[in-house]
Amino acid sequence: MTPPPEGSASARGKSVRPHPTTSRSPRKEGSSKYRARLRRRLYAILEEATPTDRTSIVVDRLIILLVVINLVAVVLESDPSIGSAYHVLFAIIEFFSLVVFTVEYALRLWVAVEHAPYRVAGRRSARLAYALSAAGLVDVVSVLPFWLALFLSADLRVVLVFRVVRFLKLARYSPAMRSLLDALYAERRALFGCLVILVGASLIAATAMHVVEGPVQPDKFGTIASSMWWAIVTLGTIGYGDVVPITPLGRIVAALTIFGALIMIALPVGIVATAFANEVHRRDFVITWGMVARVPLFSGLSAGEIGDIMRLLSAQAVEPGGTIVRRGDPGRSMYFIASGEVEIDLPQERVRLGVGHFFGEVAVLRRARRSATVTAVSRVSLLVLDGNDLRALMERDKRLAERIRDVARERVGHDVVSARGDIVADEIRTDADNPD
Repeated sequence: MTPPPEGSASARGKSVRPHPTTSRSPRKEGSSKYRARLRRRLYAILEEATPTDRTSIVVDRLIILLVVINLVAVVLESDPSIGSAYHVLFAIIEFFSLVVFTVEYALRLWVAVEHAPYRVAGRRSARLAYALSAAGLVDVVSVLPFWLALFLSADLRVVLVFRVVRFLKLARYSPAMRSLLDALYAERRALFGCLVILVGASLIAATAMHVVEGPVQPDKFGTIASSMWWAIVTLGTIGYGDVVPITPLGRIVAALTIFGALIMIALPVGIVATAFANEVHRRDFVITWGMVARVPLFSGLSAGEIGDIMRLLSAQAVEPGGTIVRRGDPGRSMYFIASGEVEIDLPQERVRLGVGHFFGEVAVLRRARRSATVTAVSRVSLLVLDGNDLRALMERDKRLAERIRDVARERVGHDVVSARGDIVADEIRTDADNPD
């Protein structure tokens, strides 16, 4: 037996112990991977909300429903008779909402490290960034004051007004609200400029009315500060009528102020309306671009070519169980599946197609009728291409035309459709063979 080397732990009569972390590291590593997978899954459910993720859709809709129930409860509870009669019910709704929204906020803090802008930062920095974001502040304001009201002895009933803030939580789930908030943020400098102009116009109108009407109505226009109420109400085109000029010169000043008010109101309205329309168009463009990019048929095309195709496509969403085309309908459009899954009901079998597949192309090219009914298995996002546009596109792009024919031939080779289906051997021909 070979003796241990001189100077080793065994030679000195000492036992060699394994590193204390050696036996536990696989367990810790497995636990860490599990937490990471769980965090990514929760992030997908809470933040990404993909159309094909049923769990995410259910969670989003339940939260929206709970927010709506809270808003209805706030309105009804403000009526003393209803509030006293259903006090217990409103208390249950409030406590349940507090628990749900608190758990939601805690989970969003935990999964904040999965958010793309925060991944480069550390965990603490990522969670702090989310907590200080607009969405994070809305979430914390929706729950923190009410927990303080429950556990502090002071009368904090005034914080119940924050229950209405929960309405802003819908902005996370409503594309229209997000577009409006994005438009306001994008035009914040222009809107601030409008506010400065409005304040200046109010000050000028109040000063002029103080000089003209002050001696006649000292209780209403005796100071510039008191005249500001009339100026703001007039420039806001509200006109309560509680304060009005009575001298001819005062009425002239009021008329000029009213004309100026039309400009004051038109400025921010026009800015917000234009920005909102641009934001909606930009969001639709991004969504459609992403849908086109996910279709393998269009892979390899340049940005200009994809842009040309986008002008021809229209987006369509179909809920699960919805019918996209019916057997016997004229073939006027072909469909590209950007997300979700569809089922083709053929006479002999049923076939399912997923993301990247397309259907209905040969019926369009041959001006035939549909031989199969296509329904949505899950929520489906489709890109619809009109038949005339498809023919023009295939004539313009020979590569795309050949790829469509290749897929059609492959389907026929695998007996995907029936002999009288949309795709049949005698319908797949080259341009030279096709008299159409």
